[in-house]
Amino acid sequence: MPIQITPKLQRNARLLAVVLFLVALLVVAQLSGLRAHFTLVFLRETLATNPVTGVTVFVLLFGLGNLIQIPGWIFLAAAVLAFGEVAGGFITYLAATISCSVTFLTIRLLGGNALQSLRNRFALRVMQRLHAHPVQSVVLLRTVFQTLPALNFALAMSGISFKRYLVGTLCGLPLPIALYCQFFDFLLHLKT
Repeated sequence: MPIQITPKLQRNARLLAVVLFLVALLVVAQLSGLRAHFTLVFLRETLATNPVTGVTVFVLLFGLGNLIQIPGWIFLAAAVLAFGEVAGGFITYLAATISCSVTFLTIRLLGGNALQSLRNRFALRVMQRLHAHPVQSVVLLRTVFQTLPALNFALAMSGISFKRYLVGTLCGLPLPIALYCQFFDFLLHLKT
């Protein structure tokens, strides 16, 4: 008897694909020793050594870090330490936007719109609000949660368009990045 592919089975298969991808990525990052390089010192030195190639490596590491659950603040702190408040903030904004976009597109490819088919009351309310005001919702979520990997995964599988996701990300990241830049710059000046 052939297996009938129901929407629920398809959703579960997509969610399983995302989980397996993330587990495989975490295992490879851990076993290869790559995960140990996501430190403030390593990231700062990467940026300070050669600004052009350092920024490129920084952007790539931020993208990978977002997929393997490395918090974005460590990248911001490294950029502020290497380049100062303004330039470090701009580099982080660029890297965070690229990182969030790569995460969205990767998880969307694997997970599709899997969360859109959830049928409990809470999920339906959240999805309804998100789809009624996608850009405003993403701006608010970015302002509060910045580049939180779980947020990127959820938004990628929510069914909102990449364009609206990107606009919300571009508009929602500047305020928290600016506040964190000031905070890290303040800490840097306290130390000196």
